[in-house]
Amino acid sequence: MAATKYSQSIKNDSRLFLATALLELLQNTNLEDIKISKLVERAGVSRMAFYRNFETVGDVLKDYFEPKINRLFDDVIFKTPVNQKMFAISNFFTEFDSTMKLSIDRHFEYIIRQIFFNNMQRFYQSLDDINQIPESNRRYWIGFMSAGVYNIWREWFLNDKRDSLDDVHKLLGTLQTTTFNAMLER
Repeated sequence: MAATKYSQSIKNDSRLFLATALLELLQNTNLEDIKISKLVERAGVSRMAFYRNFETVGDVLKDYFEPKINRLFDDVIFKTPVNQKMFAISNFFTEFDSTMKLSIDRHFEYIIRQIFFNNMQRFYQSLDDINQIPESNRRYWIGFMSAGVYNIWREWFLNDKRDSLDDVHKLLGTLQTTTFNAMLER
């Protein structure tokens, strides 16, 4: 049992060292230009330690960011009153501000976008009224809204946050309500 805990501890340490090293390398290098050999050297771990945990360098980022984003959405989904859920998602926008910039600049935005998209789907599937939308349209509406929320957030960010976050929330609320009602009318 002790050997198992010890080996799990080493595995977790290796993953943390790789994530830390990768985030450091990303300060000056695009994701696609970071080689595994450079990453393991920076992290102080072996190539075997890398391959025991990951297949690609992008997997390191997914492993690092996914639990953080999942926790933020868990708070919104399970701990936030219904009338404050969309506003609570702003925590994601503000907390991941620097990550968004880095992901765009260093070409790993697709990883953040997919994790966000998966969590927005969880968020919409958790809404009490979601079952009012016919099953045949529900997944399309959830996909549409999930992608839309991400793209609005991205545009807001890329435009130097010129609009207030409150205005963005109102826009999202309007789009969500309008499209939700349109699905009910079908």
